[in-house]
Amino acid sequence: MKRLYFILFALLIVPFLSTSAQSTADGTYTVVIDAYDWGPGVNKVIVPKPNTEDRLSHNDFEVKVERSKENVEMRSGEAEGIRKVLYAYPSNADGDRDENGLFTTLVLLVAPNDALSSPIKYYRSSNGRSSNQWIDYELNVTYVPSGTTWNKEGRRIIPDLDIFELNGSFSHKNIDLTYASFTPEGDGSFPLIIWLHGGGEGGTDPSIPLIANKATNYASKEIQEIFKGAYVLAPQTPTFWMQSASGEYTRGDTNDIYNEALMALIKEFVKNNPKIDSDRLYIGGCSNGGYMSLKLLLNHPDYFAAGYISALAYHNEYISDEQLNSIKNIPIWFVHSKDDTTTIPEETVIPLYERLIEVGAPNVHLSLYNHVIDLNGMYGGEDYHFPGHWSWIYSHDNDADFDYNGRPVLINDRPLTIMEWLAQQHK
Repeated sequence: MKRLYFILFALLIVPFLSTSAQSTADGTYTVVIDAYDWGPGVNKVIVPKPNTEDRLSHNDFEVKVERSKENVEMRSGEAEGIRKVLYAYPSNADGDRDENGLFTTLVLLVAPNDALSSPIKYYRSSNGRSSNQWIDYELNVTYVPSGTTWNKEGRRIIPDLDIFELNGSFSHKNIDLTYASFTPEGDGSFPLIIWLHGGGEGGTDPSIPLIANKATNYASKEIQEIFKGAYVLAPQTPTFWMQSASGEYTRGDTNDIYNEALMALIKEFVKNNPKIDSDRLYIGGCSNGGYMSLKLLLNHPDYFAAGYISALAYHNEYISDEQLNSIKNIPIWFVHSKDDTTTIPEETVIPLYERLIEVGAPNVHLSLYNHVIDLNGMYGGEDYHFPGHWSWIYSHDNDADFDYNGRPVLINDRPLTIMEWLAQQHK
């Protein structure tokens, strides 16, 4: 009889239990990912407003994360842990502040040395290549006072990527390339900014070349205003731009296998977008992409209006005097860091720049930094040093504004940043 009473009591009381027990099993959240200088970061999570009359505090929430990928080893401290909640505010479902909103947005700490905040990881995949890839990123959000839990991702917002078309594909002579693109609003003609990724962003997901090192910024409001609107094209190689026919790296000593297909892709994209101004085609990239940018300039010196190249991987010794003279009249702005141990400036950009100046190049510049620092000052400013290879940060952030001699780069006596200068170049 006691057992029967207990069952009846349980059946009666379940409907009146707090929603926390029910939402633990099926609660969903929305995750927000922003692009940072060092890569993407999960900086917000949006949950339905807890059923409470009390004023919500960020201290009332606990956010746990698990990062994983099948057959990928996670180091200690990067597989799981607690995400620090900085503050909370009432919002709508998209995370926009709304005092009467039905949702709560939690702002999370993101930092360059905080692996738990990153939804990607650099690892070696089944094809033997190491590259940045998206990983499984699972949050468990708890409203501590009631125990209400949200543990399933229902939606993902990536503002920096959501403005791009990410499904581009192109084939040329058995070479398959993927690409992302951005189309500006408005009528008239627009320049084209081409960005070529580094060696760690190869694959078949064009979102990676954009967000792994903030190349999304070329479509940002600030840079778009400089160009009065510009197309952005970000091609992606399935492996790496510097791959030779043997499968090994070339540094300019032998031909790579991708430059012909890439050039065909660029020409096809220009043809299919008649609002592109063919006199304002700008080619740039970092490391592997810096190599390929220079390669295309050498192979097609009359096609592009200018180049902007960071962490150049093309070795100067493999550029002949004839090739040098073919590009001396192309406006080029190089960006590099003295402490780059991957693309050593004394082997790549410095001797090339000096040779171009010696043959009378009228519009070639080199911003050579001591270090790659935290530009926004949130993580130490000048005292925080990213790896020296990451000089593309100065290009993406439109920070480069000086020449090899330390003086400003001028047009009509006005000092310019690298993107302001690029926007002034025409064929």
